[in-house]
Amino acid sequence: MRIRAAVAVPAVCAAVALLGAAPQSQAAARQAGPARCAERALAVRAKAASADPSVLRVAVTNRGVRTCVVDRVPTITFGDLDGAALPVPEGGRGTYALKAGRTAYAAVRTIADLADPEARRTGSVTVAASASQWGRSFTAARLGTGSEVLVWEPVTTWWQPTAAAADRALGVG
Repeated sequence: MRIRAAVAVPAVCAAVALLGAAPQSQAAARQAGPARCAERALAVRAKAASADPSVLRVAVTNRGVRTCVVDRVPTITFGDLDGAALPVPEGGRGTYALKAGRTAYAAVRTIADLADPEARRTGSVTVAASASQWGRSFTAARLGTGSEVLVWEPVTTWWQPTAAAADRALGVG
């Protein structure tokens, strides 16, 4: 017990000293801007594009009373398959501000060619507004893709202000 206390006290003192040494401008900058959206304040939706079952349209609505932020790119995963849809264009790091009551949209291409022999099959897709959130799972039937979703090298757009903008970013519409 004495050894842990002897190590813990100096460590705490060092941490306090480091925090106190940070310039006030940095401390203020970290607090500026909207907070991350709480998952319970978000409504997530997804469905297949009616004309193309390889394209999913996803949306997230801020049901909260304040502007908050989500990741710049939604996290789209496919059942028990490894990996997630990659962002197009690349470099989707950062955040997207979502005003209270507003909705953001993204489009996802699950597979480029439905006849691709490399295609994997899954029964569900999970959509999360941010990688740190669990998200919401949608069965293939609920998405409107039949009994399964075909997946091979999936891509997703960044969040967009309209569904049409998300379609354009993916090159569909």
